Amino acid sequence: MTELPLKSLLDQYGRRLGLRLLAGEKGLSRTINSSDANRPGLTLTGFVEVFTFNQVQILGNHELEYLRSLPPARRMQSLEILYQFEMPCVVLTGRVRLFPELRALADKFGIPLLRSEFDTTHFSHLLHFYLADEFAPRVIVHGTLIDVHGVGLLFMGRSAIGKSEVGLDLIVRGHRLVADDTVIITRQSQEILIARSPEALEDHMEIRGVGIVDVRRLFGVGGTRRRKRVELVVNLADWNDEKLEEVERLGIDEKTRTFLGVEIPELTIPIYPGKNITVIAETIALNYLLRLGGHHSAKEFDKRLLRRMQPPAEDDNSERG
Repeated sequence: MTELPLKSLLDQYGRRLGLRLLAGEKGLSRTINSSDANRPGLTLTGFVEVFTFNQVQILGNHELEYLRSLPPARRMQSLEILYQFEMPCVVLTGRVRLFPELRALADKFGIPLLRSEFDTTHFSHLLHFYLADEFAPRVIVHGTLIDVHGVGLLFMGRSAIGKSEVGLDLIVRGHRLVADDTVIITRQSQEILIARSPEALEDHMEIRGVGIVDVRRLFGVGGTRRRKRVELVVNLADWNDEKLEEVERLGIDEKTRTFLGVEIPELTIPIYPGKNITVIAETIALNYLLRLGGHHSAKEFDKRLLRRMQPPAEDDNSERG
């Protein structure tokens, strides 16, 4: 998403940000295109050369105390300097007293005037947290994401290969559903991918032959979670797939799949009727945790074999005899 209308901000995050509209209702179609906010203290004094007017403007205690110190005419002049710019909105933080000039200018210029019940620091942090997710690069993939032992496993593969069934089996064993069928992946930093389900599909899975099931109601709140980092891709492939010749046998050569410029380790698991993919998935997650702790089973086994293959060292003393 590149822009977020003010009305959507209020509808989606208004309660969590402690926001309510005071004036300037006709400007709710204005949009926000940055997760950052600005405090226009210098602008109120007349210095506008570096004013980032395209961000949410926050008037906290410092700005309002400065305005309170001005005579009414000078206060109005100072606010008119601010309102000459096409700002998304102005937010008052805390429980400060509202100047009537602010309400009048908000209605005059159609720039929404909002108030948050939180203090400036808390509100700024929350605003950045929610908007950073809105504006983060994202991609939608077809798969099932399960939190297995705290590791985000993204099951992928052709349609009807059994991704949802594997996910359901893992949930029965105490693991947690994040998203089924449609997985929204966002890049939160250079190396971190966070995934979630579309709101309409949250907590639900489609099981062929059964239909839609509500995982949260069937297995309780412990059976689902809202977001999870994507840490491993588990690609389910048919046993007779010609490409399975390329499947890694020892686990030394690691393959990756790239989402939004971030490489994620990928394992291809051949499946056939009767194969216990659930236990394999749990093993994959636990093995990944071991690797994070510095224990790489495949590489250590390889070193062990190489040591055994080396000829025994000759005894120098026996040669002398």
